[in-house]
Amino acid sequence: MLETILIILSILIIALVLLQSNKASDAGQIITGGNDALFQNMKERGLELFITRLTLALGIIFFVISFILFMI
Repeated sequence: MLETILIILSILIIALVLLQSNKASDAGQIITGGNDALFQNMKERGLELFITRLTLALGIIFFVISFILFMI
């Protein structure tokens, strides 16, 4: 039972990570200079914030179930 839940959680986490926006493009500003966005406040809002929080919650649940399966 727990193994099935773990597999479903794994698939959901993979799908949510793929849905998240690409934040790696911000790292390229270090090389190019990106001064225009230096002090700009970039907050997640709406669906992006929901996906981030859901990914975090599913990750924690995944860790707990994995730990329980390890202890059994």
